[in-house]
Amino acid sequence: MKLKNKNILFISASFFNYEKAVISRMLEMGATVDFFDERPSNSGFTKGIIRVYPKLIQKKIDDWYESILRHTDKKKYDYFLLIKGESIPFSFLEEFKKRHLETTTVFYSYDTVKEYPRMLKLFPYFDRKFSFEPADVLNYGFKLRPLFYLNDYLKTDQKSDFKYDLVFVGSAHTDRYRIGEEVRSILNNQKRKSYFFYYSPGKLFFYLKRIFDKNMKSFDVSKLSFEKLSHHQIAEIYKETFSVLDINKPFQFGISMRTFETLASGRKLMTTNPEIKFYPFYNPNNVLIIDREKIEIPNQFFETDFEPTGHEFKQRLSVENWIESLFLNENDDYWESVMTDYKKSNP
Repeated sequence: MKLKNKNILFISASFFNYEKAVISRMLEMGATVDFFDERPSNSGFTKGIIRVYPKLIQKKIDDWYESILRHTDKKKYDYFLLIKGESIPFSFLEEFKKRHLETTTVFYSYDTVKEYPRMLKLFPYFDRKFSFEPADVLNYGFKLRPLFYLNDYLKTDQKSDFKYDLVFVGSAHTDRYRIGEEVRSILNNQKRKSYFFYYSPGKLFFYLKRIFDKNMKSFDVSKLSFEKLSHHQIAEIYKETFSVLDINKPFQFGISMRTFETLASGRKLMTTNPEIKFYPFYNPNNVLIIDREKIEIPNQFFETDFEPTGHEFKQRLSVENWIESLFLNENDDYWESVMTDYKKSNP
């Protein structure tokens, strides 16, 4: 157990229960984990206000972090892991560092600096800083660490017939609805079957986003779900499909969790993210890169079978390997090869 007898403080925004999977794996690896949600509440109102005007609930945020300081004050931690850092007060980080000089602090971002420039102000408080976004690694001094897949998605069966040719399961944001509906229309014309599931964490959250994101104004609310699917439910849907659609944010090119889950499921991937070609697991037979402004879907994509990704993909992109990469500094050389190719294409 590589984290045996290690004490970890883990603070993260809730993100589709991935944080629970990370905690579970750290415990299995021998660690003791104290977890606190980054937000004082996960209500749609709190999420929306933190996103658009956090000062409105600053007292609530400050009180929450004061309670975390009290809870952790007498404990010794080997590591403090923060994921996202959207609302965490700088005063908390400063005070924690004073009280826990022996703790190695680790920051991980699955967002971009362009979307959350505040994260750069977190740098002085962290010993290790990781991002899934190659451009931010190049420009701001992060180390590259892509995300991971959960074991729920590992392929367990072979199929020769599918209920769907393609599915999309994801949050509603940016131009996802426009692209999704264009893809759906193309597949309908090709007489192919598809399934689309758009999710928002709450009605208030959705309507607040509509104010600031013009793309959301065209969204057909009747096609939106305010109830999320579990990983087990999504994995079951993937079992019934030939391929999965991934639509990255137009300003974000880090590889999504959906990419790894799809390939781990043994399903082909259709993605708007052209930077997937820099990664060692990229296989043009398994991955179709589409232009979000001029979508073309060749029939050939659906006429060739998925080619197995192999052991290295499953090992490198597992949640356990991701955890090891953050705490134990493993895989530096492996992911640096991705940055080498990225730099060549972005001189």
